Amino acid sequence: MNTQTKSIIKGGFFGAIVYAGIMAGFDYFDGEGFRIWRFIFNALFFGIFISLMIRYNLKQQEKKEKN
Repeated sequence: MNTQTKSIIKGGFFGAIVYAGIMAGFDYFDGEGFRIWRFIFNALFFGIFISLMIRYNLKQQEKKEKN
């Protein structure tokens, strides 16, 4: 696994966990209980989105360095 792939996976994973945790915290403060399925959905949705953004940014940086 190359460095770019590791960066994409790590960034997506950590970003997703932080986002899902914050959203779970907002639910907790609103008086709702912890819902595992909502946490998983938030983590997957945001993780995929962040991974795509990291991939795009890394490709743009690579393209810029070649020129």
